[in-house]
Amino acid sequence: MQFELNEDKRTIKEMAKNFAETELMPYASEWDQKEIFPIDVLKKSADLGLAAIYTDERFGGSGLDRLSAAIVFEELSRGCVSTAAFLSIHNMVTWMVDKHGSEKLRKKFIPKLAAMDLVSSYCLTESGSGSDAVALKTSAKKKGNSHYIINGSKSFISGGPSSDVYAVMCRTGDDNYKGISCILIEKGTKGLSFGKLEKKLGWNSQHTSTVNFDNCEVPIDNLVGSEGEGFKIAMKGLDGGRVNIASCSIGGASLAIENALSYTSERKQFGKKLNEFQVTQFKLADMVTELEAAKLMVYRAANSIDNNDLNVTKNCAMAKRFATDVCFEICNEALQLHGGYGYLKDYPLERLIRDLRVHQILEGTNEIMRMIISRGLINEREKDYND
Repeated sequence: MQFELNEDKRTIKEMAKNFAETELMPYASEWDQKEIFPIDVLKKSADLGLAAIYTDERFGGSGLDRLSAAIVFEELSRGCVSTAAFLSIHNMVTWMVDKHGSEKLRKKFIPKLAAMDLVSSYCLTESGSGSDAVALKTSAKKKGNSHYIINGSKSFISGGPSSDVYAVMCRTGDDNYKGISCILIEKGTKGLSFGKLEKKLGWNSQHTSTVNFDNCEVPIDNLVGSEGEGFKIAMKGLDGGRVNIASCSIGGASLAIENALSYTSERKQFGKKLNEFQVTQFKLADMVTELEAAKLMVYRAANSIDNNDLNVTKNCAMAKRFATDVCFEICNEALQLHGGYGYLKDYPLERLIRDLRVHQILEGTNEIMRMIISRGLINEREKDYND
């Protein structure tokens, strides 16, 4: 695999970098402290094609590959991890509708999602079924041949009441993965309500709440794919989502290293700059080496999605597990190098640590990633043995 960026990807990278530096970085601290959800800025990103990065061009998407998307989220996260992460979720929903939705559904939603005239949320997690997604209880019962009646609740939903359309995984059949379907529910639907905005450690530039469905009547035309395909759609979406969130971790860690390099080149102790001490040099060397290793794993995973690799799910799980763990530690080490100053909000390190911590939990916890990886290894061994 060759990951040297061609001219097109270098142009995309520069565009995302410029947007991050002008539209995200100057305001990230304020958004975090005041819990501002910058929808106006997200809409500006849509003007650059960043709300439908790997969605087909036919209905307004950018039609780029997953490696390009990884590069974009990496650069945007240098500006604001939390805002970039929300944009990655919106992209996942837009792709799901484009990839699996009917022609009618795509025409109705994709142009508005691509322009961010509609902001989207992904609704899988429930209070009683976090990592065990197959155990979800939200139900969709048919009302004649024209509508579903949806009841249930989803937890920890990014966007919460600020979104306009919700991709909801709900049960239309048996109590197994084949009984799960994906249905779009629009804001304003009678019976749709929201819990209070959650007070969180990080990711404060995006709203998070429960989303409740009380006899919500939704057109059957809002079904994404066919009945019973919801779990497959959700898992395919999460393959890409894991690459996206890993890319956001890489962007955050990259900024942390940049700050550490700057600080240690200026700060003096015992008559020497911090970067003149061997212990500091070794620490910086380890940080940048681990960042590069994580980046290569993420790029390989993105490439495996683009090429429909047989091991795509395992590759994405490995990249997500490794990158989110390593990048959190890089941010922690960068804060340590700053000493007491790193603990202050005058520097971005404490915010980076708070924002990156949740990446080890969402899109499947890193414990679930280990289960996916080990299952893949065992299945490969059994296949080789049987062959």
